[in-house]
Amino acid sequence: MSQKKSEDNSITYKDSGVNIEAGNNLIEKIKPHAKATFRKEVLGGLGGFGSMFEMPNHINNPVLVSGTDGVGTKLKLAFELNKHDTIGQDLVAMCVNDIIVQGAEPLFFLDYFACGKLNTQIAEKVIKGISDGCKLAKCSLVGGETAEMPGMYQGDEYDLAGFCVGAVDKTKIIDGKSVDEGDIIIGISSSGAHSNGYSLIRKIISEKKINLDLKIDNETIGDLLIKPTKIYTQSILEVLKTEKINAMAHITGGGLTENIPRVIPNEFKAVISKISWQMPKLFSWIKSEAHLDDDELFKTFNCGIGMVIIVKKESKDRVLISLRNSKENAFEIGKITKKVVDEPQIQII
Repeated sequence: MSQKKSEDNSITYKDSGVNIEAGNNLIEKIKPHAKATFRKEVLGGLGGFGSMFEMPNHINNPVLVSGTDGVGTKLKLAFELNKHDTIGQDLVAMCVNDIIVQGAEPLFFLDYFACGKLNTQIAEKVIKGISDGCKLAKCSLVGGETAEMPGMYQGDEYDLAGFCVGAVDKTKIIDGKSVDEGDIIIGISSSGAHSNGYSLIRKIISEKKINLDLKIDNETIGDLLIKPTKIYTQSILEVLKTEKINAMAHITGGGLTENIPRVIPNEFKAVISKISWQMPKLFSWIKSEAHLDDDELFKTFNCGIGMVIIVKKESKDRVLISLRNSKENAFEIGKITKKVVDEPQIQII
C-alpha cells in the first residue's frame, strides 16, 4: 500500500483519500502479509513514496516484462457470496501468468484497491489473498494504493487492479518465432473459469435464478465459480531450467480460439483435439444453461485448459514429466501444422 511517515512516525496513506484511522488500522494488519512475500532483492520496506527492487543477479542481460490486469465481474460474485479471501489470488494470477508466457520470472507486484468506504475486514481479506498469490508466484508485494471514493461504489463493493514486473534474459525471451510444423501443443489444466466469462455466467445465474448452493460433483456452483485462478509461474520456470519452450499462451478472455493464434507465426495453425482432455463439468453446465455451441464455448472460456505450451516433439515427454512433477495436470492436446492461405490459425476438432 502507498504510505508515508508522518512527523510523529505513524503511518498514513499517501494521497489516498482514506480515513486516516481506518487506514492506519489496515496498514498494521497487512504489513505482515506483504513482508512475508519479500524476496531478498526488495530494498527498504513498506512506507516509502516508491518501492525499490534490485535486479536479481542470476538473470543475465535482463529485459523487464510488465503486465497489468483486473479480475472483471468475478468481483460481483465475490460480493454476492461474501467471499473475499481468494479474489486477490485471481488478481495476481492474471498478471503473472501473462508475463510468464514470454519467459519472464515475476519479481514484484503492486495492487490498487478502490472502495466507497473502507471496510478494513474485507480489505485485509483481499490483500491477504494478494499476498497468498504472490507467495505462489514467488513475487514480492512491494506496495500499492487504497482509495476511498464515496459515491463511486455501493456499500462494501470495491474494485481491484494489479501490476506486475518480471525479468527474462534477453537471449531466452519466448516470442513464438521458433514455432515450427510438427511442434506439440501441451495444455495445463485450469482450476475453473479463472477470471473470464463472468458477465455471461452472472447473466445465467440472474435470468435463471440459479441457486449457488446447487452441487456439481459434490461441490456447490458458488464454490466452483469462486475458485481462484491457478498460478503457473513456478511449474513453467521449472520446465525452463532444462527444456526449450517455443511459445506459450495464457488462456484468458477469448479462450483457446483467440489466445493460441496470438503466439504462433502466420504461416502455421494449431490443430486441437477437444477429446484429448476431460472438460470439467462446470463448462458443460455453462454450455447447457447458456445454449452455447462448441465454437462459442471455446471462444469464451478456457474449458479446462488455463495455459498452453508449444514445444518440439522430441521435448514433449520430458516437459510433461516436469509439469507432472510440479503437480500439474498436463496433456498433449494438439500439434502445429502448415496453414493454407485464408485458413484460420486454429482448428478445434
